[in-house]
Amino acid sequence: MKVSTEQNVLGNLSFGPGLTKQQAKAIYEQGEEAVIFALLQQSQMLAQRNNLPAAIAADPSTPSAQKPVFAKDNKASKRRGKKPGRKKGHKGSRRQRPKIDRTVEHQADYCPDCGGELKRRLAKRRRIIEDIPEDVSVETVEHVIGRDFCPACDKIVEPVITEALPKSSIGNGILVLSAWLHYALGNTISQILAVFNFHLQFKISSGGLVQMWHRLADILLKWYDEILEDIQHAGVLHGDETGWRVNGKTHWLWCFTSKTATIFTIERSRGRPVVLKFIKEYFDGVLVSDFWFAYNVLTCAKQKCLVHLLRDLERVWKYKDSGGDWAKFCKKLKRLIRDAIRLQKRKAELDEATYLRLCGRVEKRLQLLLEHNWSNKEARRLVKRLTRHQDEVFTFLHNTDVPFDNNFGERSIRGAVIMRKNSYNNRSQRGAMTQSVLMSVFFTIKQRGLNPVDTAKKALKIYIKTGNLPRLAEFAASLG
Repeated sequence: MKVSTEQNVLGNLSFGPGLTKQQAKAIYEQGEEAVIFALLQQSQMLAQRNNLPAAIAADPSTPSAQKPVFAKDNKASKRRGKKPGRKKGHKGSRRQRPKIDRTVEHQADYCPDCGGELKRRLAKRRRIIEDIPEDVSVETVEHVIGRDFCPACDKIVEPVITEALPKSSIGNGILVLSAWLHYALGNTISQILAVFNFHLQFKISSGGLVQMWHRLADILLKWYDEILEDIQHAGVLHGDETGWRVNGKTHWLWCFTSKTATIFTIERSRGRPVVLKFIKEYFDGVLVSDFWFAYNVLTCAKQKCLVHLLRDLERVWKYKDSGGDWAKFCKKLKRLIRDAIRLQKRKAELDEATYLRLCGRVEKRLQLLLEHNWSNKEARRLVKRLTRHQDEVFTFLHNTDVPFDNNFGERSIRGAVIMRKNSYNNRSQRGAMTQSVLMSVFFTIKQRGLNPVDTAKKALKIYIKTGNLPRLAEFAASLG
């Protein structure tokens, strides 16, 4: 019996882990050729499974952290062969001289080599050492609060204690510092407890810490709304999204960021309603994003990430149909993108008329590329995508503030991706809301050149005293 015949006979059987005992017996009864064919099928499936990590590592869309070390390309390290630091002749950079808290005098009693007596000299040298003192601990303060009677109001009054939230024994310093460690730096709750319990000698439970973070998020929600308002009026806005889990269910972490503000939101949907909820359909700026369809709902000017497009070309070469006229299509599109990027970098060297004429030539080349009748199915797929976004490919040529990629948005969401690996996302909707608010506030304060911990602590004191949180923009300007 020929193998091709056995292939037809055994075509309906499930090879791999799904092969049952009855099916194996049926193969045996077909004869020697059927058994050989089945073993070859199993061997091929096993080989494909073993080669899967290598295929994943070679995929240009796979993040670097998901690639095994042995599969990473070493070419990048060779390109970084230049010495670190500033170039020769440039002014150096170092930390400022610290403030001296105390001075300790040192004098040798005898020669360390021969043990002989020393002849004292006036020569001395100085060495500055910065370190954490051994007796670092949390300061416990007992507040004795006077309670006096007001005859006019006919009630007992007492001063407001601004060092902690009402009915809380945890001070603002610990509250804000722990929240910053978790929501801005990505430290796990167990790591934060280890620092407080063992290094600072301050005993606190994970449940108590999380509840205080919820209270902090409720207070800073006003700043979250203000950041959202700033985002909606940004000139250039970057958008990106990534997977997230809330109570074991799939959600999406969205990030919208500009030069001065970043807002995060965790939503059940990855679709258009989220974009309309946060950006609004009447957005006046330029939105920079990848080709995800949810952003198409906006009618504003857009710039699609050309790096994503180049990655897609590379992915087709390695894993999809690259036959027929694909090579010609890929070469033309790559050259067109690179010529456009080079043209934008030369804008300052050219007069306006020449620059606009060259921009028109680039756009005409794109039009001709899209009008050509390509036979390769992958080329037709990308032509369909580019036709839909034709006016959003070269926006950066006419607006110098708009980049040709979405690297800024991807770098902004990268911190949240690292947190996702450490914290395993959120266990409740309340936790997801706290995550969104505190991440947005801390990231935005840092973007504006301020210390997130000190800024939040000072704002909390004002809130406790007055009952109102100051506006972030005016408060940040007063601190700056």
